[in-house]
Amino acid sequence: MLILKDHLGHLSCTVTGEGPPVVLVHAGIADHRMWDAVAPGLAERHTVIRYDLRGFGESAPPTGPFSETDDLLGLLDHLGHDRVRVVGASWGARVAADFTLTHPDRVHSLALLAPPWRGYDWSAEMVAYDEAETAALAAGDLDGAVRVNLDMWLRGPNRGWEDVAPGLAEALREPLRISLTHQEAVGRHSQGGTDRDVATITVPTLVGFGGLDVADFRDIARRYAAEIPGASLAEFPTAAHLVALDAPAELLAALVPFLAR
Repeated sequence: MLILKDHLGHLSCTVTGEGPPVVLVHAGIADHRMWDAVAPGLAERHTVIRYDLRGFGESAPPTGPFSETDDLLGLLDHLGHDRVRVVGASWGARVAADFTLTHPDRVHSLALLAPPWRGYDWSAEMVAYDEAETAALAAGDLDGAVRVNLDMWLRGPNRGWEDVAPGLAEALREPLRISLTHQEAVGRHSQGGTDRDVATITVPTLVGFGGLDVADFRDIARRYAAEIPGASLAEFPTAAHLVALDAPAELLAALVPFLAR
């Protein structure tokens, strides 16, 4: 098994396993560690590449204009991978979709877990969440902003904390603090993604969502699956927004045959 820890410019990445390469792109409230329960199973068959987006985990925050898709392209070139399977969660799923739209020749297949949709007409519940996070950050209450995000994205609106696996909240607390600390810099310098239509994606695509997630994201997942030609849709009934944390065994069972295609 190959284990590599590397820093490419501003990016930190970990590579394990051998076989056809798979890139795992983390959610916007996490870092590469959100895949800890999934990566070992994938590494039995694949070279698994996990990296921290700029301003997340061990990757430095941006100090000037940058593109998430350019960063991923540079990482793959640095590692010497031509075509890869890409799996993204939440914001990382949007990065994965944008990368596929921008560099279709570099993607073998695509898995999107609870991806956002640009321009979506968000529900009152989502607007209230955003206002609560904004108010906490404006007041300098980083701990409060962390709690708002844990409530929304880990616990979710459809279960109590007693139904969340022990340890997950503590595991997310540090990555969340880092992402919130660098949120303004990332938002200011990111050049955003592409406006190309997801209906032009032609690679095999799997779209997944948690049955206990916010209703907006359940609806958006169905929209992606309907818009992308030939896409498959998978629901993970026991998961909220972060499927890789809530249902790693079920996710692995869905990914292994899909990535083998």
